[in-house]
Amino acid sequence: MSAREEVTGQMSVRQFFSRHGLLSRCHPNYEFRPGQLEMAEAVAAALEERRHLVVEAGTGTGKTLAYLVPALLSGRKIVVSTGTKNLQEQLFFKDVPFLQQHFPRPLQVCYLKGRSNYACRQKIYDAEKEPILEGLQEVADFQIIREWEKTSEFGDRAEIRTLPESSTAWAKVDARGEMCTGQKCPQFERCFITLMHQRAQQSDILVVNHHLFFADLALKDGEYGGVLPDYHAVVFDEAHEIEDVAGQYFGISISSYRFEELKRDIGRLARQKKFGSKELDRVLERLGEMSAAFFALFDYGDGRAAFHGREAFLETHEGEYRDLQAALELTGSHLKLLKTPPDEVGPLLRRTRELSEGLAFVLESTDHSYVYWAERRGRGCFLQATPIDVAPILAAKLFERVDTVILTSATLAVAGSFDFVEKRLGLRYARSLIVPGHFDYHKQAVLYVAGHLPDPRSPAFLKAASEEVVRILELSRGRAFVLCTSYQQMRQMYDRVSLEIEYPTLLQGTGPRSALLDEFRSTPHCVLFATSSFWQGVDVPGEQLSCVIIDKLPFAVPRDPIVEARIRNIREEGGNPFYDYQVPQAAIALKQGFGRLIRSRTDRGVLAILDNRIARQRYGQVFLDSLPNYRVSSDLLEVEKFFDV
Repeated sequence: MSAREEVTGQMSVRQFFSRHGLLSRCHPNYEFRPGQLEMAEAVAAALEERRHLVVEAGTGTGKTLAYLVPALLSGRKIVVSTGTKNLQEQLFFKDVPFLQQHFPRPLQVCYLKGRSNYACRQKIYDAEKEPILEGLQEVADFQIIREWEKTSEFGDRAEIRTLPESSTAWAKVDARGEMCTGQKCPQFERCFITLMHQRAQQSDILVVNHHLFFADLALKDGEYGGVLPDYHAVVFDEAHEIEDVAGQYFGISISSYRFEELKRDIGRLARQKKFGSKELDRVLERLGEMSAAFFALFDYGDGRAAFHGREAFLETHEGEYRDLQAALELTGSHLKLLKTPPDEVGPLLRRTRELSEGLAFVLESTDHSYVYWAERRGRGCFLQATPIDVAPILAAKLFERVDTVILTSATLAVAGSFDFVEKRLGLRYARSLIVPGHFDYHKQAVLYVAGHLPDPRSPAFLKAASEEVVRILELSRGRAFVLCTSYQQMRQMYDRVSLEIEYPTLLQGTGPRSALLDEFRSTPHCVLFATSSFWQGVDVPGEQLSCVIIDKLPFAVPRDPIVEARIRNIREEGGNPFYDYQVPQAAIALKQGFGRLIRSRTDRGVLAILDNRIARQRYGQVFLDSLPNYRVSSDLLEVEKFFDV
């Protein structure tokens, strides 16, 4: 029987993944992985029996195929949600085509991104007639977009290799829904979003990312409905990110940018559709002035801060708040009074109403299940209301409505238990499985704990830790990530260490993340200093990355407004926030950081942690029990011997 013939009928995942199964005959680098087969059978059983499943699959398990193959064989409509667009692209452009070679029927798989990734044909055609482009660079970029649109099948910006990443022209022609008239648009039938929805309706597997999934889930019960068609099951890859992403989309966010964009879009449409007037100009000018005056009240530097004392704030600044609400109401009234409004006015009225309602919620709501906070980023100000606990929301909107939800990641369990993630997400009665990593960690890696260093909260820590990093890098001959828990610590350690070592160094923030990684991969003995954004989704196999050094146990900053609110909420419910939340969250983050090192069976390396609390504090055992079976040592001689082999 040929490999293609074997997948007809009711082929089981065991026939696909077993030692002499289909995968062994068609994969060029096949290696039998018992954990992959175990996970695939658990996924298949969950889909067949309509049960929820949590799987921690260690690095090298081959978890992508372990959930993708059962999903394809199930005959059900399934959403696969990934943590990043990179993983989305790997699934759609690498894994699916590989499987398609060995399936006799066409695989109906659709790849969906957020609307801003797609071009709007109507905006492109309008831009040819209207003066919306500014400067020679935007004009040049627009010509690239215009020519590409004529032949593009999907309308995805990622297809345009020659468009600069920093292009400002794209934002003026993308398919974000702020100005979308839906079926009233002349280009509706040819619209890239319409075509994407049609492909999604016809597909068995929908590949999305977490942001798109939860944006859709939050819209499902709303006035406009979701963007994804109905589905039977969901697979979350990189499921450890779900709590934070879900919180973003079930909350409220109001920003100074949204007011600026509303004013700009109304003015642009008025000129384009010839309904402008001096009165409208005055209304929009008033909206801009009131918005600027209101958001200027939150002038306390870049960063996030809890919006405490909202009642007192309103009492003090009620005039500015009421003036802004009145300006929004006046703007909406003016649009409603247009005698023959163009179709695009509908979305503008909706945005005006949403801004007014959102502003009122953030400023006036007495709902204690939300944390209210403000953030300054550059010249923008953001006011947010975020659910403190997403568990009841996800229980009601996801786990009780969808037959099968599968959560998987290399980092879900804490000391061998899924209690933390299940409680945080509101998941009950799920089956669970831990599949150990496919590597021999005891032989391939050493976990070095610098127990002799001062407590990381001590003023003496930075100097001593920097000297220890120099010693470790001399033994590893560079080839390392130095991962810090704060930007300040990263910069201070870089300043001290880079002057003391002979190896080339890179610093996060001095270039785009992708460019820094490319330079690290191509520069012998390089050392990259970075923060938590490099702790996951980074893959540098081989000798080029032979050491990962972590300065401190990655506890979330307790002053962060969301973390602060969660801690307070757990305490008020009678729990212990340190052991119930802060330690498990940090243990999962530490697993992510250590997961950068051993990416294949031939990788070798040292994992160094400079925080002696992992050895001296009782809770340190939770971290050690959550990590793979490394050799543990507090002796630098062991590190030296390891690198001399």
